[in-house]
Amino acid sequence: MLLLLLVIVFIALLYGLWRYHRQSDSLSRSVFLGLFIGVLYGLVLSAFNIDTESFLPWVNIVGNGYVNLLKMIAMPLVFVSILAAIARLEKASMIGSMSFWIISTLLITTGIAAVDGAIIANLFHLDASSIVAGEQELARGQSMIESSSEVADLTIPGLILSFIPTSIGGTLVGLESTSMISAVVIASLLGMAALTVNKNDPEKGALIIRAIDVLQSWIMALVRFIIRLTPYGVMALMIKVIVTTDADAIWQLAKFLVASYVALFIMLIVHAFIIMLAGRSPIDHFKKIAPVLTFAFTSRSSAATIPLSIDAQVNKLGIAKPIANFSASFGSTIGQNGCAGVYPAMLAMMIAPTMGIDPWSISFIASVAGVAMIASFGVAGVGGGATFAAIIVLSTLGMPLELAGLLISIEPLIDMMRTLVNVSGSITAGVVGDKVLGNTTEQASFDDSSAQVG
Repeated sequence: MLLLLLVIVFIALLYGLWRYHRQSDSLSRSVFLGLFIGVLYGLVLSAFNIDTESFLPWVNIVGNGYVNLLKMIAMPLVFVSILAAIARLEKASMIGSMSFWIISTLLITTGIAAVDGAIIANLFHLDASSIVAGEQELARGQSMIESSSEVADLTIPGLILSFIPTSIGGTLVGLESTSMISAVVIASLLGMAALTVNKNDPEKGALIIRAIDVLQSWIMALVRFIIRLTPYGVMALMIKVIVTTDADAIWQLAKFLVASYVALFIMLIVHAFIIMLAGRSPIDHFKKIAPVLTFAFTSRSSAATIPLSIDAQVNKLGIAKPIANFSASFGSTIGQNGCAGVYPAMLAMMIAPTMGIDPWSISFIASVAGVAMIASFGVAGVGGGATFAAIIVLSTLGMPLELAGLLISIEPLIDMMRTLVNVSGSITAGVVGDKVLGNTTEQASFDDSSAQVG
C-alpha cells in the first residue's frame, strides 16, 4: 500500500511538472522547478524515514531512463554534427587549429585545478590517517588496486594509438572506452573526404552535403525531443540523490566534502576569469548555461551532458558549431578539471603526510599537477573517470591506492560537483576556441525550431 501511494504521488508530481512545462516558454524554469520538487519530495521521504528500496526502481525509470537516452544520442549527435561542420569548412587545416586550442585549454585548466585542489587540501589540513576505514572503504581501496593493472602499462604512444579507430561500426556503437574520441576522428576524416570530393567534383560534393544535412536534421529532431524531457529527469535524479545520501557518513567526512566544494567552486571562478578575458560577461555566461550545469550536477555524467552542452554553446553562447562539438566531445574525456584535476590532487595531499611527505613542498605540488595533466589524457584511454584518474596519479607518485577508498561514503556528493566543473571546463574551452578561431569558423546555429536550453 505504501509503495502504491509513493508511486501515485510521484506520478502526480510528474504530471504537475508536465502541465507547467507545457505552458512555460522557458525550459530553464521548468528544469529548476523539477530540481526543487525532487529535493522537496526527497526530503519529505527522508524526514519520515520511509523505506524507499522498492520505490527507487520506479524513480529510476524516469531518472536513469533519461540519462540513458542522452547517452544514446551523444554519439550520433557528435558524429553527425562534426561531420556536417567540417564538410562545410573552407580549409581542412582549421581542424588542427580547433583541436590545439581546445585541448590546450582543457589541459592547462586541469593543471590549475590540480594546484587549486592541492592548496585547498593543505589549508584544510586534510589527512587520510584520521579517517576510519570500514568494510566498504577497504573494499573500494582493494578494487582500485586491482583496477590499477589496467593503467600499469599505459604509455603516451599507446594512448594515442587507442584513439585511432579500427572499426567504424564498433566505434559508433561505443564498444571501446575511447569511442567518443575515435568518433571525432572518423567524422573529421569523412568530413575532409567530403571537402576533397566537393573540390574535385562540385556536383557530387553538393549531393554529399545534402545527404549530411538530411541526416543532421533527423538527428536534431531526436535531440530536441529528448532535451524537452530534462525537467522530469532532473526531478527523478534529485529524489534518488536525497534519499540515498548517508547523512552520518557525510558528517564524519564533512571536512573533505567542504574542502572539495571550495576547491571546485574556485575552479568555477577560474573559468569565469577566462570567460572575462575572452571578452564575455561571466554572469551572463553562467546564467545561459545554468540548466546544463544543473543536469551535469544531478546526472553525474559528463558524456550524457554532451547534447545539452552543444545546444547551449551554439544557441545560447553563439559559439561556432564545429568548435562547440569539438569542445563538448573532447571535454567529456580529456582534461576534466574536477575528476582529473582537483580530486586526484586532493587525495595525493591527504595521503602525503602518512608517507612522511611535506604536502606544502613546491616540487611535490608541481609533480602532482604535472601528473594530473597527463592523467587527464590517460582517463580517456582507460575510461572510469575520477577513479582511474586517481589511480594514475597515485600510482605514478608511488602512493598506496587503498587509502583512496576511504572516501567512498561521500563519493556521490563530490562527484556531482566534479561533473559540473568538468562540463563548465569543456564549455570554457569552447569559448576560448571561439574567441581565437570564431571569425574564421562557420557561425551557423541549429535551426530555429531547435529546443532552447535556458
